[in-house]
Amino acid sequence: MYRRSLLGSALALGALPLLGRPAAAQTVTDSAELYPGERALYEAATKEGLVVSFDTGPTWANWAAEFAAFKKRYPSVELTYNDIGSGATVVALDKARNRPQADTAYYFAASAFDAVAKGVVAPFKPVNFDKLPELFRDPEGRWFAIHSLTVAFVVNRKLVKNPPQSWADLLKPEYKNSVVYLDPRSTGIGQVLSFALNYGNGGDMTNVAPAIDYFGRLHKSGNVLRVEGTTPYAKFVKGEIPIWISYENDGLKAKYVDGMGDDVAVIIPKEASVAAPYAISLVKNDPNPNAGKLWLNFIMSDRGQTLFAEGYVRPTVAGIKLPADVADKLPAAPQVRPLDVKAAAARKAEIDAGWAKAALSK
Repeated sequence: MYRRSLLGSALALGALPLLGRPAAAQTVTDSAELYPGERALYEAATKEGLVVSFDTGPTWANWAAEFAAFKKRYPSVELTYNDIGSGATVVALDKARNRPQADTAYYFAASAFDAVAKGVVAPFKPVNFDKLPELFRDPEGRWFAIHSLTVAFVVNRKLVKNPPQSWADLLKPEYKNSVVYLDPRSTGIGQVLSFALNYGNGGDMTNVAPAIDYFGRLHKSGNVLRVEGTTPYAKFVKGEIPIWISYENDGLKAKYVDGMGDDVAVIIPKEASVAAPYAISLVKNDPNPNAGKLWLNFIMSDRGQTLFAEGYVRPTVAGIKLPADVADKLPAAPQVRPLDVKAAAARKAEIDAGWAKAALSK
């Protein structure tokens, strides 16, 4: 359950509250279409009147703003959601396969492969589908990535006067007892950051020896303060962590939402990093197929993708033009590689065993 290392307890399925910043979009009936056929799809969705969106908790990835903008644009379609975690979402879809309750399912992309294997999701190619990197979409459209999260150094500048800019910097003596990261054996971010530093030290998806070697050097340097089993976001905001290897959006949230301001530096290591894809699917035999497709098209439209960026997560559709204030917070990072989640899953056991030997051996 990759995302649960970053997010708290589940919310019960419930009616949509109007959350998030006010959306700029007008209703579909009194403004230009976001894509050809949008009004016709809305008319069909209106007859169903509801879309059920699994695992889209409003505190995560700016879903609250997506909900509010969708409801404003499509006033005759209600939206309900739950927040149960990636793995639990696949289990729920499998249990309800004979009478599906959900129209769409959102998860870390590794869980999307499980959903496809269990045959609980349907092919659908939304708007902008062809603009996604091949690693971020199923060829048949049974899942597609809608945003990604990038591994970065999240630094408390009150505790670290000269923030590291690279994986090589992180080994310097000046960062003794300063680095915190999550356990690769039990957390999604831990696995993802393993591949970020692997690329940053000359590895690729077929060779993770550089990652294991780097973990060993990092721990032998004395720079690791501790390894966490759950997200230490609250500890970082309280000033208890000098350097946290996490996702970029954690640092941006601390900086712009939770009051740390310029005391936070968010740095994507210059050698390389990776972007972890988060995906969504249309559920097979869902109860409201037109409303489900309307929701997925909105998420993947330029408008929906921009809303993700406003929540400090990077949209996956190429060429999205972001507002200036958002673009400044999400600068271009050509060193970031799209993570091949299927290949990463195949290397998990090797990473786990190698990390334990490198990081825990005396």
